[in-house]
Amino acid sequence: MNEVSSTSALYDSINTHELTAVYLYTPMCGTCQVAGRMMEVVKKLPQSFHFDKVNLNYLPQFAEEQSIESVPCLILYKNSEERERIYAFQSVPHLYEMLKKTETFTD
Repeated sequence: MNEVSSTSALYDSINTHELTAVYLYTPMCGTCQVAGRMMEVVKKLPQSFHFDKVNLNYLPQFAEEQSIESVPCLILYKNSEERERIYAFQSVPHLYEMLKKTETFTD
């Protein structure tokens, strides 16, 4: 996953890629560590997403702007618009299903 450490770089990535998955975490969060391993597995499965990883300790303004309730959090964007927000990382198959759902979402 691409580690992003500035708000402008994150927004650039979201606006550049048709499909972007933004994984938000903090390093001292145990649940985030488990979710991060799940994300590494999901990233290797067949899908079209660009993955960004964001340590919210470095981007508190993004957390505030996006009203992030807790970590870990996965935000799925299609064409620069948020389509899904996931706080409960239930399983790799569940995360993969959410990616596929977002990929096929039509306006």
